[in-house]
Amino acid sequence: MSLAGPLWRLGTAGLAPLLGPWLHRRVRRGKEIAARLGERRGEGAARPPGRLLWLHAASVGETMSILPLLEALAARAPDLTLLVTTVTVTGAELLMRRLPPSLAAQVLHRFLPLDVPAWVERFLEGWRPDAVALVESELWPNLLAALRARGVPAALVNARFSTRAARRWGWAPGLAREMLGGLRLVQAQSAADAARLRALGARCVEVPGNLKYAAPPLPAEPAALGALREAIGNRPVFLAASTHPGEEAMVLGAHRAVAPLLPGLLTIIVPRHPERGAAIAALAGGLPLSRRAAGALPGPGQAVHIADTLGELGLFYRLAGVCLVGGSLVPHGGQNPLEPARLGCPILIGPHHWNFAEPAAALLAEGGARAVTEATLAASVMGVLTDAALGRAMAATASRLAAAGAGLPDQVADRLLALLPPGPAAGRVEWGGAGRDLSC
Repeated sequence: MSLAGPLWRLGTAGLAPLLGPWLHRRVRRGKEIAARLGERRGEGAARPPGRLLWLHAASVGETMSILPLLEALAARAPDLTLLVTTVTVTGAELLMRRLPPSLAAQVLHRFLPLDVPAWVERFLEGWRPDAVALVESELWPNLLAALRARGVPAALVNARFSTRAARRWGWAPGLAREMLGGLRLVQAQSAADAARLRALGARCVEVPGNLKYAAPPLPAEPAALGALREAIGNRPVFLAASTHPGEEAMVLGAHRAVAPLLPGLLTIIVPRHPERGAAIAALAGGLPLSRRAAGALPGPGQAVHIADTLGELGLFYRLAGVCLVGGSLVPHGGQNPLEPARLGCPILIGPHHWNFAEPAAALLAEGGARAVTEATLAASVMGVLTDAALGRAMAATASRLAAAGAGLPDQVADRLLALLPPGPAAGRVEWGGAGRDLSC
């Protein structure tokens, strides 16, 4: 056993008394729901009888990627309860908003307990999952140790493990080996992710592909879309989607450079965190603007529209003539470029796109997206908005690439169901260790 594991356990247990005030501060900032803080301590279990598969997705992107997987699991195992946990409130809200009505009775949501030993134990004793699937890179030492001690089969699906993450875990190789080696199945997004995971101790590593290739197109409420189309008319639209701090100033600079050359230009900024809307408006420095959070539409007099609401990005991809993928002009790692690809929106990607390295590289290599920097952003926006044939070609290529993973959710569902006991578990006396071994 590595020294890092016991140190983490002691440290998190010691911090537990301080986490209550921290959680209440998060409530005041809109990062937690006051009535559900008990879930962060592992409370609130309401386990139904029968088999239960727990899937954990940290935030919005991970949650959206498993929606087709939930449908595939439910279709194959109608008796199965699917417990979905998230870290973020936004992930929870979008899950409930996007979950098909047919799945509502089969899917339960809770917030992930913080990785405090007693809180993890309480959660596991209350829910008693038959198997667990963690999404992308959600590796929590106390949680994984508790699952391993109980013999609960655990998988890491759609695993993303960047060079930076591998370097960080390289400082605690023993702990990484314990966590990854205890997983019954690892399904990596790419061969490079798989190699890094194997190097740190993961076993039974497969490379089926990226679930985000199989996600459905982002939805758009028809009435809202119609109102926006009417308000915008035939103006050229530049969209900056899911932006992070530091990017909005670059986007506004590009707008100021392009607007004199392209009359009527409307720039729409959709911040990754909607609560930043007022701060972004302050950056505009006199540019006439409107804010969606205030209920405003982008009228003819506005140069900039700040879409500071949640879950409406599908509207704006359908309206834009070109979009910048946020998080890629600053060292955040980039948001999901497949979302605009599915909706026929020409794509610009900055140099920082390691969160989606494989799809971004494919889009850039085949002409479905263009690489930009702060210095070249304005010229690229101008180039795409003034060349309709170029925009159509980019969109067609991106759409083709985004359709590559249509059958992946079914494949992943089959592998996860193989971790479960073969029949209903309601009558089983012993809990844990009931999953079947997988052939790798």
